Amino acid sequence: MKWLGLLSLFISVAIISYIYSKRILEFLHFQSLGTRDYVVERLALMFIEVSPNKVLLGQFLISFGLGTLAFLALLPNWLPGLVIGGMVTFLGWKSPVMIVDSMYTKRVRTFTTQMVDGLSLMSNGLKSGLSVVQAMGIVTQEMPDPIRQEFMMVLNENKLGVSVEEAFVNLSKRIVSDDVEMFVTSVNILKETGGNLSETFDTIVITIRERVKLENKIQSMTAQGFFQGMFVLAVPPGLGIMFTLSDPEYMAPMFNTDIGWGILLLILVLEIVGFFVIMKIVKIEV
Repeated sequence: MKWLGLLSLFISVAIISYIYSKRILEFLHFQSLGTRDYVVERLALMFIEVSPNKVLLGQFLISFGLGTLAFLALLPNWLPGLVIGGMVTFLGWKSPVMIVDSMYTKRVRTFTTQMVDGLSLMSNGLKSGLSVVQAMGIVTQEMPDPIRQEFMMVLNENKLGVSVEEAFVNLSKRIVSDDVEMFVTSVNILKETGGNLSETFDTIVITIRERVKLENKIQSMTAQGFFQGMFVLAVPPGLGIMFTLSDPEYMAPMFNTDIGWGILLLILVLEIVGFFVIMKIVKIEV
């Protein structure tokens, strides 16, 4: 009976796929190439060169590959396998975007923190009579990545004929941050109108330092709520594992019946929703 239902489902999916094949192919083409190009562009902003074909191959392996393995692992329970396999495929397809976004956010945060020391070096260099370009050269010699990479890119663009103002604008496009935008705007305006750049850099350093202090204080205040939420989320799977190990027969209907799989799926969905709600609560923008 189960195999008959599985065959009927397969035939239905095949018919629907044939009828809407053009739209499905267009959707898949957009999702695959759009996600691939986004990942490649994000990695390029972090000076990581990866072939687009390798990114696309990795997407298929961690999405459809892992989804297929999850489906086969749950056979002959094909309905839970189809649901879990579909969820694994979806999460695997979206995970590269989340990973590169996390890497980019970490890079921006590190760059912003390094700006405190970097702008202090530039301010001291300007006070000693150096130009902005020469002061940036000192930063590239003394500071680690990513600020060294970004400032080196600005200097290389300037050597190739790009104006300093335009090179700074390109920097603000690569590192999307309010602090970087403030730095770039200040430099470009003062270079046109005149003014004391060293004092402006000192002011920006104070602003960034106070912002970082405030962010660290907020993180310390929200850390307790975050770990409390993670503990609450860990309770259901923890109890499930404990009951399964202590009394397998008592938990057997949860894994051998359709109602049990439905309850597990509902628990999984609620866990995911709870995680995003907790992250939304503890995340405070400064």
